[in-house]
Amino acid sequence: MQVDVVRAWKDPGYRAGLGAGEFALIPPNPAGAVELSDAQLKEATGLSAAPVTTNLACTMYTFNRFRCCP
Repeated sequence: MQVDVVRAWKDPGYRAGLGAGEFALIPPNPAGAVELSDAQLKEATGLSAAPVTTNLACTMYTFNRFRCCP
């Protein structure tokens, strides 16, 4: 069986159906890792730090619900 490399990168079902020898033929995806941990996602979105606001009407309660800062 010839391995479809691009399909193996994109389709988890196809990748799971490959044997160990076929799986070894697949080179690493040039895009790099495609799965991020929850911590990495939080850091990328800026949610890992406390929000900063200068509006006195904003509280943590209203800021977290995005209904503040007129």
